[in-house]
Amino acid sequence: MSFRTIAKIAVITVSVSQAASAQSGKDTNMQTKDHEFVHASRQSPASPHTHARAEITVQSSEARPFDQTASPALLEIRISETFTGDIDGESTVRALEVQRDDKSARLVSLQRVRGKLGGRQGSFVLQGSETVEKGRIKASWFVVPGSGTGELTGLRGEGGFEGQFGKSSNGTLDYWFE
Repeated sequence: MSFRTIAKIAVITVSVSQAASAQSGKDTNMQTKDHEFVHASRQSPASPHTHARAEITVQSSEARPFDQTASPALLEIRISETFTGDIDGESTVRALEVQRDDKSARLVSLQRVRGKLGGRQGSFVLQGSETVEKGRIKASWFVVPGSGTGELTGLRGEGGFEGQFGKSSNGTLDYWFE
């Protein structure tokens, strides 16, 4: 037998072996578990959740360019804010922004909220995705799994906010506990 024939037999054997594993559920189960893990952080449970509302006020904001070699510009934004309402406390935010020439932008952010949620004391981290157009910001966020402390241990949730960029916003969080 030639080397080429042996190589073809090896490829066919591996392909048949992989197909058999997939049919037996070995590979597909692993893929399903990985897929479920990725999406589990963003899915709410079948059980009821609580809806919280808050007014978010920016106390201070500082933007620093970190790459302006080409358009659009890349900036890092540091924000300090307060929450009043069902979420009552303070937050520090770090966001990365892609700012276009027309001042519209896309951001990704992380922020730690310290205070009370529904009367429970502690802190938690929100991961956000924001869009800015015509001076208005619209965002979605979720509680980073495992970030809750104190009476907020086990907190999960999703929500977002809308308002004037760099000013005040109205936020919501639908939350539950694991």
